[in-house]
Amino acid sequence: MELDVHKEAESKMEKTISVYKDELSAIRAGRANPALLDRINVDYYGQITPLKQVGSVSAPEPRLLVIQPWDSKLIPLIEKEILKSDLGLNPSNDGKLIRLAIPQLTEERRKDLIKIVKKNSENAKVAIRNTRRDAVDKIKKMEKDKELTEDDRKQAEDEMQKITDKYITKVDEVTAKKEEELMEI
Repeated sequence: MELDVHKEAESKMEKTISVYKDELSAIRAGRANPALLDRINVDYYGQITPLKQVGSVSAPEPRLLVIQPWDSKLIPLIEKEILKSDLGLNPSNDGKLIRLAIPQLTEERRKDLIKIVKKNSENAKVAIRNTRRDAVDKIKKMEKDKELTEDDRKQAEDEMQKITDKYITKVDEVTAKKEEELMEI
């Protein structure tokens, strides 16, 4: 028995997973990934603009990111924003490109990053459970308003729990994959 409440909740949970994956992509795993710079914004002629809209970002080597701004006047601004970020990277430029060497992660830093991943994982699970709670409240209201029988309500709540379990499992899978990525040397 699929209700609009289920579809709405599943859509919200899917969005939670998407946001969680975005958060994880910004956590550096010791290898060059252009997604590391997705949160960097540059003041481009008075407009705050994402880095990927003012230049190209590539990873020509496993431990190197290269940023090629379309306007070389942006190089000092991009460097400043990278230094201000929490990425811990030191940019170097040759007047045309910015190079970011990705240092090897220390064991201690890996453990810190895994703690951050676990915290983000828990936040994603809480968001999913909150979505479930809201959906169950709507289902109970539907029963109260005589739109559902008691048996239908129980069936709808069971279905909602199955949907929730599916998304909690997805969070665990994404988390395990990121932890594995962080622990590889």
